[in-house]
Amino acid sequence: MGRAGRSLENPTRRDAIKYGTAVAGGGLFAGCITDPGSESSSDEGSYSVTMEPVGTVEFDSVPETWFPYTGDYADMGVALGQADGLSAIGVKARFGSHLYEDLPGVSVDKDDLTELWEDGGTGREIFYELGADVHVIDPNFMINRVDWSEAYVEEISDRVAPFIGNTIFSRVYDWHDYAEYSMYEAFEKVAQVFQATERYEAFEQYHDEILEDVRSRLPVETPDIAILYPKSIPPESFYPYRIGSGTQSKHWNDLEVGDALAQHDVTDTQAGGGAIDYETLLEIDPDALAIRLQGEITEEYFDSEIRSHLEDHDVASELQAVQNDRVIYGGLTYQGPIIHLFQLERAAQGLYPDEFGDEPLFDRQHVADIVAGEV
Repeated sequence: MGRAGRSLENPTRRDAIKYGTAVAGGGLFAGCITDPGSESSSDEGSYSVTMEPVGTVEFDSVPETWFPYTGDYADMGVALGQADGLSAIGVKARFGSHLYEDLPGVSVDKDDLTELWEDGGTGREIFYELGADVHVIDPNFMINRVDWSEAYVEEISDRVAPFIGNTIFSRVYDWHDYAEYSMYEAFEKVAQVFQATERYEAFEQYHDEILEDVRSRLPVETPDIAILYPKSIPPESFYPYRIGSGTQSKHWNDLEVGDALAQHDVTDTQAGGGAIDYETLLEIDPDALAIRLQGEITEEYFDSEIRSHLEDHDVASELQAVQNDRVIYGGLTYQGPIIHLFQLERAAQGLYPDEFGDEPLFDRQHVADIVAGEV
């Protein structure tokens, strides 16, 4: 997918899209920027979008081809009706596109997507080959997580297409010293990029309605949970994830649960924390365990590989969460507005089966209609 590749020796760039405001401060994307406005501006077909840490990006036309690095922004683009222009993703397994199967007329075939992470890194060449109109990626993510240099970011920005994005899934990175966007704040920016604000507004309204309903049905006292990622399958130890305010935890914050790991000063794995074993978990003894896994995870798989193993384990079986049948699926790391609705539904059903049961929490057809532009 995407346009024909460009040569490294003689690159060109799409004239329709260009950078506006440069980022000032102690580095190309250090975040020391004065935001001239959160809304996009438009003049005779051209428009601009301002988003930290990049600043202002000017567009003469709506981008047709695009890609993010993480699945949260991929999901936002799909929600805005831009699935056909999506050409790549960082790691395919971490993009929950399988959830779209429940939405009539909405689909992304991951076989058609280029995987950006290859052989332990991501080269610049793939950006030239894909020739996208815009990269919905925080450039600081490329520098600090993918080990690009600032020069690489400048080169691709100048010769291929701009970057625009903000690392929203986690708040633990010390290099993220600029504006922190909520899921819907970032979603609004992406909607401005694709000039699809009506779809954004429809999603925002429906999200608010669903969240109001869910919160009205929560118990007075909510559980303290531990979010864990298995180091192996079946698990003998786990990587700990604090709930925090990043979008990876939005469904847990929506359900107003407590963070058992934070209460016991367990360091988040994204902040350098190591794996913890069952003995450590027993000292914490959370009310519930939310086991995060990537990919398409069925209840059958979760029962056989996670829940049953804990029930049969000499130490894990002593955890109150195991004894009380409160070991639940923790969801995917990257979620945008569509994936979030699915994850909120499954988390609510897992924590409160008597209240939420197996009934859908949201109308699949209504979501599909918004994606299709029927707003």
